[in-house]
Amino acid sequence: MVQSPSRPITLEEFLKLPETKPASEYIDGQIIQKPMPQGKHSTIQTELATTVNGVLKLQKIARAFSELRCTFGGRSTVPDVSVFTWNRIPRDPNGEVTNTFPIAPDWVIEILSPDQSQTKVTKNILYCLNHGSQMGWLIDPDEQTIFVYLPRQQPEVFDQSEQKLPAPSFAHELNLSVGLVFGWLLE
Repeated sequence: MVQSPSRPITLEEFLKLPETKPASEYIDGQIIQKPMPQGKHSTIQTELATTVNGVLKLQKIARAFSELRCTFGGRSTVPDVSVFTWNRIPRDPNGEVTNTFPIAPDWVIEILSPDQSQTKVTKNILYCLNHGSQMGWLIDPDEQTIFVYLPRQQPEVFDQSEQKLPAPSFAHELNLSVGLVFGWLLE
């Protein structure tokens, strides 16, 4: 849902507003509220973040975050899953993870909700790629298809159960397939 304030709002003003549920994003001067996640979306999001963290976080290679606000390049978006390599996770002087992430994720993953615009979500993925993300995934649970985006390359389509899914080089130990991802919906 696009929210039109009575006057144009800046990114700085947007960041001072109270958080909404579901989250709102600031894109091209507009406030756009994300749709409420539903069962398929939530299942894939939870299982994917858990799987990535189970392999990469333990080794301090990378960490997956769900619904994390990332503010960079004049936008503030909340990808469904943001994966950051360990050395790029913003930390405070005590070494704790900070509340603000002023950088693009290394790997951005979006899961399409039934009433969500695929165009809008794809634009967010491409924006991340143009600001340093190594890879983007767009998961469409209804079509059981995963689109994989790389910087300056044509997207690839994965829709066969046995297809192994590509991951960024830092995540080469992950062994994910189309069947595994959509199989989570049967558990």
